[in-house]
Amino acid sequence: MKITRAGTAPSGVGPSDWFTGTVRIDPMFAAEAPGRVAGAHVTFEPGARTAWHTHPAGQTLIVTFGKGRVQREGGPVEEIRPGDVVWFPAGEKHWHGASPDTAMSHIAIQEAIDGSAVAWLEKVEDADYLG
Repeated sequence: MKITRAGTAPSGVGPSDWFTGTVRIDPMFAAEAPGRVAGAHVTFEPGARTAWHTHPAGQTLIVTFGKGRVQREGGPVEEIRPGDVVWFPAGEKHWHGASPDTAMSHIAIQEAIDGSAVAWLEKVEDADYLG
């Protein structure tokens, strides 16, 4: 058994190559081998969002605060709120972030395949973000 106490892992800033706007990443857990799942609590200030990206084993988001947006390639921009759970299948190109006027936090859970949990792509243009 392992207990990770809240607040023991330092917060990080979302890198500008992967995010638009102000994003804070708070690591929550990372499985020890042979496990490969990890999770983080991610907070997006209003207007902040990820770049387009994919996950080799999919990704689950659990919205914990605020109002956000998600979109899969070719689909509409969808609004998300606390309690919503979003699943992106393996390889599905998508982005997620806060709404233009309200911050949003979610827990992001994904698995690594061959050491990689995400493939970052191009930034989300304002026109796509605004829908």
